[in-house]
Amino acid sequence: MGENIQIQNVMDQLNKWLIKLPQEIRLMSETEVTERPQPHKWSRKEILGHLCDSAINNLERFIKIQYEEHPYVLNG
Repeated sequence: MGENIQIQNVMDQLNKWLIKLPQEIRLMSETEVTERPQPHKWSRKEILGHLCDSAINNLERFIKIQYEEHPYVLNG
């Protein structure tokens, strides 16, 4: 039962950010979104793009793994 509460908490936090993030980005200027804090650091826009790209790739993996006869097993 404790695991269900933890999963629900993660889902609640994710949903909160899915609503909040677009609102926060709309309040920022193009400079704030694209400016890199340091030359070797990513901008907010680059970070968001990377997260979106990762989410799309992971979604594809999650869908495919359901239909694989011998899914890849990750070792801890």
